[in-house]
Amino acid sequence: MSTVRLREWIRTRTAASTIVLTVLGYGLVLGTFLLDVPIYPDLTQGQTNFLTHAIAVINATTTALLIAGWYWIRNGRVNAHRRAMAGAFGTILLFLVVYLLKVGGGGTKYFEGPDPAYYAYLLMLAVHIVLSMVAVPVVLYALLLGLTRTPAELRDSIHARVGRVAAGSWILSLVLGIVTYLMLNHIWGYTF
Repeated sequence: MSTVRLREWIRTRTAASTIVLTVLGYGLVLGTFLLDVPIYPDLTQGQTNFLTHAIAVINATTTALLIAGWYWIRNGRVNAHRRAMAGAFGTILLFLVVYLLKVGGGGTKYFEGPDPAYYAYLLMLAVHIVLSMVAVPVVLYALLLGLTRTPAELRDSIHARVGRVAAGSWILSLVLGIVTYLMLNHIWGYTF
């Protein structure tokens, strides 16, 4: 299928495309968590730490791109907004690859802080995970609308409303992910 035909197919089936991509993404993550997939190498503690820090940098970069994209669209800079949001989606795809490699390779860390910090960590981690799961379909829907329509067409669509929900939930999820990373890796510590 050519790029033009694929774009038109997604354009006329945006909701269905969103569902397919969401299920695929959830399947990759759940499959990595639940199945012993032999494609992932066993990670050393040093490799796990490297990937953990890389994930934090990717998430911080994604957050900055999302905030910049939000700022630019509020100031009428449509092309800058598109580039920022496409960049944020690109970095989140990179996150997915690195995260799956880390999880699939056995790179799990366990929080070692005092009980109040531990419960705060678990609460933030739970909200982060739920928001991440909720954000996937709305982010994909907003992205697919943005990629398959002109700016004029987007003004007459639900792109802005969906985009606000997508960006808001995504930014909060990323920030909570960064806070839990800091708690685990730089404030209290962990065990393997």
